[in-house]
Amino acid sequence: MNELIRQAQIMQKKMLRTQEEVGKRVVEASAGGGMVQVAATCAGELQKITIDPSVLASGDAEMLQDLIISAVNEVLKKGKAELQTEMAKITGGMRIPGLL
Repeated sequence: MNELIRQAQIMQKKMLRTQEEVGKRVVEASAGGGMVQVAATCAGELQKITIDPSVLASGDAEMLQDLIISAVNEVLKKGKAELQTEMAKITGGMRIPGLL
């Protein structure tokens, strides 16, 4: 029984360390054929948004809003997927409620 508890504690430490390390990684995504590019950490913090000047010149605010939302959603999805992949390596693919 003690061995099982010890193994769970080791796995918990690995998971916390991995979550912290992977959370710092930066992923990128774009929308509109690269007209809007975003970068964010795998922890979900936006780092950068780049907007092609031609989008601004068009004056189409609604299109710009849609492109930003699309790119941000994509980059957050990529970050979450990368974090889940790394955590699955530790848990052996076992789904742990409340983890992600």
